[in-house]
Parts: sequence; structure tokens; C-alpha cells
Amino acid sequence: MGRFERYLSVWVGLAIIAGVGLGVLVPGVFEQVAGLQWAGVNLVVAVLIWLMIYPMMLKVEPSCLKDVGKKPKGLALTLVVNWLIKPFTMAALGVLFFQYIFAGLVPTEDAQQYIAGMILLGVAPCTAMVFVWSHLTAGDANYTLVQVSVNDLVLVFAFAPIAGLLLGVTDLAVPWDTLLVSVVTFVVVPLGAGMLTHARLRKTGGNEAIERLSGKLKPTSIIGLLLTVVLLFGFQAQTIIAQPGRVVLIAIPLLLQSYGIFAIAYGLARALKLPFNVAAPAAMIGTSNFFELAVAVAISLFGLASGAALATVVGVLIEVPVMLSLVAFANRTRGWFPASAQ
Repeated sequence: MGRFERYLSVWVGLAIIAGVGLGVLVPGVFEQVAGLQWAGVNLVVAVLIWLMIYPMMLKVEPSCLKDVGKKPKGLALTLVVNWLIKPFTMAALGVLFFQYIFAGLVPTEDAQQYIAGMILLGVAPCTAMVFVWSHLTAGDANYTLVQVSVNDLVLVFAFAPIAGLLLGVTDLAVPWDTLLVSVVTFVVVPLGAGMLTHARLRKTGGNEAIERLSGKLKPTSIIGLLLTVVLLFGFQAQTIIAQPGRVVLIAIPLLLQSYGIFAIAYGLARALKLPFNVAAPAAMIGTSNFFELAVAVAISLFGLASGAALATVVGVLIEVPVMLSLVAFANRTRGWFPASAQ
């Protein structure tokens, strides 16, 4: 790890400050960029995330994908945490904080909205950014791809019933265009590009050529991450400045949820004796969120200016700093796990 990557948390902190500052100074620029959307997915952020994901997709070995099914423990862990634990702990924390601990600090109607937004985050496991976190922990590219793909498949069938159950909404409308565009943009396109590049480099230069290109693209991946942070905080700068107290109140249970889910998944992975390059991405998928989907559903159900939409946005804001801290923790504790698959 080079000096630049070693101080990544510092650069992210500076990117957060830059994003908020620029969002206040030149809000019109960020409004124009925010308006570049297709099906609720911001196209500029999509390109930056694609740049982050592409280096990892280069390492996907098509011939190895068929062997992933021989190691089902990691997939089982991902599914249990994401669909049987995470949505319900998120709902429980929302109720605990906004109906009891923060009672009196927030109007009842707003409190219910914040709970709803948290629930939507809890029912949307990560699709895109998990590839970045997996890459930063030297995760198994093939296994991570399958973990994300299986989650996306379950998401199609489970998101609406679970979210509807926890929200008490019987006619929840899932924005299928957002879901489809996100999966194609964040999985299918970079995977296809990565596999084509992989095949060409394998013929001309072998594995050394693949590793060489991946190494050259690493700075591009980090720069994409930093620019994404600047944009996300720039988009919400006015909200952060106008409602700092509410942002903090929402962030507290979301932080507890994030670190708690990671602890559960990471602990179970250790108990199952999963190899580190499977355990780390499995824990990251449950901790990170599919924020494009959560934000889109919150806006469609409750409106752009609703408390539910604000809660999903706060989830976006805390995600990168939280996930980087967990990446650092995982890398320091890789010795807790076996080096090879069981």
C-alpha cells in the first residue's frame, strides 16, 4: 500500500469538507450535476463508481465462477444477515431511538418518517460500493460477484414484502427502473468490460499483464472514490447546514446499526472459519446499503422533502467514512481467519 492509499481516511475527510464547502459556495453547480439522473441513478456518480469497480472486475476469472457453489458458507452468511437480521434490527433501532430515547426532541410525525427511511435502508443491501470495499480488503473477486448477484436476485422478490411489512404498507411500489438500471450499471456493464479486458490481456501477456493494468488503475479507483464523496456531500450541503441537529440524531442509530451488523456478520464468519477474502466482503455487503434504491423509494412514498428521504440521505453521507473504518479494521484483523477456503 502506497503513501497515498495509507492516508486514505485523511483524504476522505478533506473530500467531505470540500464537498460541503463547495455545495454551499456553488450550489447551482451541484444542482445541475444532481439533475443528471436516469431512473433515480445519478449518471456522474455512476461513472465514478464504475471507475472504482472496474479494476476489481479485471480480476474476475470466468472459469472459477462455477466453483463458488462448492463453498456455500459465505453465501449462506450473506443471505441470513441481509434478509433475516438486518431489516429487523434497523427497524428496532429506529423505534428505540425515535419513539423512546429521542422522544420530545423530534415531533412525532417526523420521528415516524425517520424510522421509515431507516427501514428502507435496512432492506436494501449493497450492490455497487461493496466491490470497492472488497477490493480494498483484497477480497475474492469471483466470490464477491456471486454474493452480490445472489443478493440482487433475492432483492427482486424480498424487498417489497419485507419493506411493506415493516412499514405497514400493503401496496408498496418498487421502482423497478431504478433497480434494473442500478444492477446493469453497477454490475453488468463493469463486469462485461472487465471480463473482455481480462480475456484480451490473458492472451497477450498472461496474469502479469492483468496485475500490471490493475495496479496502474488503482489511483484512478481511489480518485473516483474521493470525487464521489465530494459530490455526495455537495449534493446535501444545504441540508447538512440547515438541519445539523437532525442529521446527527439520525446518524446515531444508523452508526450503531452499521457497526452492529458488521460485528454480527464478521463474528459469524469467524465462527464458520471462512477465509478472509470471503469473510470481509460478506460482512461489508450487509453493512453497506443500496442507497439509490432506498432514496428512490423514500421519495416516491413520502416525497422529496420528507423525513424519510432525509434519513436515507444521512445513510448515504455516513456510509463512506463508516465503511473505510471497517475496511481498516478488517485489514488489521485478517489474521483471525484462515488464509484458504474450508
